[in-house]
Amino acid sequence: MSRKTKNAIGGTIRVLVLIFFFLLVVLPIYWIVITSFKTSGEILDINNLTFFPKDFTWKNYTDLFEQFNYGVLLKNSLLVSVTSALVVTVFSMLGGYSLARYKFNGKQAVILFFLITQMIPGILVIIPLYIIFSKMGLINTHIGLFIYYVTVNLPFCVITMRSFFERIPVTLEEAAKVDGCTKMQSLFKIVFPIMFPGIVSVFVFGFIGAWNELIAGSIFISTPEMWTIPVGLKTLIGKYNVEWGLLMAGGVMALLPTAVMFAAMQKFIVEGMTAGAVKE
Repeated sequence: MSRKTKNAIGGTIRVLVLIFFFLLVVLPIYWIVITSFKTSGEILDINNLTFFPKDFTWKNYTDLFEQFNYGVLLKNSLLVSVTSALVVTVFSMLGGYSLARYKFNGKQAVILFFLITQMIPGILVIIPLYIIFSKMGLINTHIGLFIYYVTVNLPFCVITMRSFFERIPVTLEEAAKVDGCTKMQSLFKIVFPIMFPGIVSVFVFGFIGAWNELIAGSIFISTPEMWTIPVGLKTLIGKYNVEWGLLMAGGVMALLPTAVMFAAMQKFIVEGMTAGAVKE
């Protein structure tokens, strides 16, 4: 078999593998979207599956907002996710800079501790935190969720931000100091603009970590008016029946903010996650 034939076969196999994984990712999303536009009868008719709605309807979306109060869920999720992501980003920048630029006793222990926390399942800290939050009056409050999301997402983001800072030569800050810049001026005028892709990546990571979280939201929040989107959608899955139309419509609406965010910031996210690969 010639080299040209081998290369052609290898290329064909790679294309087929890529197509397989592409369909593996896209088909579930496509099915969610088309199901959200189907009637209840068409959704439940498993003997006649359709890959496009026979009777296109917006009823699932209108019911989602009018009967299920989805607007409140959206507001709660945005409030908790955006605020926790912002705080995580700011603290990660401060912590990452300290770990990258300064030498102090216990530095390696701190880094090791942050890395070890990533090996601990988040569910293990739910019960201790529930006891602490209940004594502090933070159960059934967005502040409790905010604290949990910041605590869970911060260690990884600090380590990631440290890697971003280490890629920026110290000589840039030294040159800015020679030109008369203070430490804060060199950070805001020189370092942070260069690190913009990394900052965006950390913010997106913190946002997604809070936006998609279900377990803590289910345990810490009990009042429907305080639910986030994942918690609210979970209630559509009953013991004997599932509101498939509303569930799929809610899934599409929950997917839109993250899809728009990734589409708008794709360049920065890819660049930032590549540049900030953890090296330990």
